[in-house]
Amino acid sequence: EVDTMIHKFVHRLSRFRHDDSGHASIEFAIMFPILFYFLLSAIELGIMNLRDSMLERSLDIAVREVRITTGFQPSHQELKVMICDEAGMIPDCLNNLLLEMVQKDPRNWTDLSNSTNCTNRAEETHPVTTFTPGQDNELMILRACAKYEPMFNNYGLAGLLSKDSSGDISLIAISAFVQEPK
Repeated sequence: EVDTMIHKFVHRLSRFRHDDSGHASIEFAIMFPILFYFLLSAIELGIMNLRDSMLERSLDIAVREVRITTGFQPSHQELKVMICDEAGMIPDCLNNLLLEMVQKDPRNWTDLSNSTNCTNRAEETHPVTTFTPGQDNELMILRACAKYEPMFNNYGLAGLLSKDSSGDISLIAISAFVQEPK
């Protein structure tokens, strides 16, 4: 009896070992999470790249407008509107964009600070950062920081990026121009 039971068990085990039905299901179950992770990362990276490109482009267009319009010194809000009118991919741009404009001496150069001020929905709104309109022939550095909520917050690439306390990702663009004389 025990011999027959062992023989049946060995026979079923060998038959199971030679049966290859279900292999595709196992491979799919192992590979799908990895492929899904890369798919979500690719989508997030594409959206982030589009938003960053639109921020850079809109900042360049606004700076060009300021540069070639003699005597035009826009306020912080006017400059934000100029940038946000061109940046279609940044959600709620006027509330999620913070500008910093400083005058720099090209003959006595000092770098901008590494810490960029950005908005944070989790904190109370802060007043305007350093925003000093330039005088004639002064070199001006304009830094824009836009925040947005990632599409897949904790999955794929978005899970690896640094976020603020509200879960937003920062996009930073910098441009420079010389204030034209009036």
